[in-house]
Amino acid sequence: MQWLVEDAHPHDSLFFHYSGHGGQTKDLDGDEVDGYDEVIFPEDYQSAGTLTDDVLHDVMTSPAWVSPDGMYTWLTMRRGSADMTRFMQAVFDSCHSGSILDLPYLYHSNGRAKGSQVSARFRADKTTPADVISWSGCKDSQTSADTTENGVAVGAMSYAYMKVLKRNPDISYQDLLRGIRAILKERYSQKPQLSSSHRIDTNLRFIM
Repeated sequence: MQWLVEDAHPHDSLFFHYSGHGGQTKDLDGDEVDGYDEVIFPEDYQSAGTLTDDVLHDVMTSPAWVSPDGMYTWLTMRRGSADMTRFMQAVFDSCHSGSILDLPYLYHSNGRAKGSQVSARFRADKTTPADVISWSGCKDSQTSADTTENGVAVGAMSYAYMKVLKRNPDISYQDLLRGIRAILKERYSQKPQLSSSHRIDTNLRFIM
């Protein structure tokens, strides 16, 4: 993750995908509404430990992602255009991943912002000018399923994400979230989440 962001340049559009184990641990600084930090398990977790959402937030929304003029580049992005600076999109297909990047803005499938998983005391600190979008496999309280598609073992949410995009590459953020949830609802109880580092218009066209 550090390698991904450290050499970012204006107009870069970066993508991060994690499909693996996720969990929760007691929140020690009070930034979580539910009292738990979300974590992922890297390959060496038994010796090096897990990675918490606090660490992931610090790396993935690093100051390197702030646009040169300090403005929120999303607000000037034109529909159907890639006129932006440094854009990060992350997919976490893991258990308890709803707020895995500690992004303060969470969205309904109707496009409206809803209650944040970041506590009110920390919301301003977690809001950044960095253009970061997070897709997660489930709510913080849920697990994300594995499945087999065409003989290949995959994460259910990762499969649904790609299926919807292949079907309609010009889809909006709102409709992508709806499409992923519709596919998973047929077999699973998990409810994928969409969150951002600052307010976005979910009717804009999805950009990779």
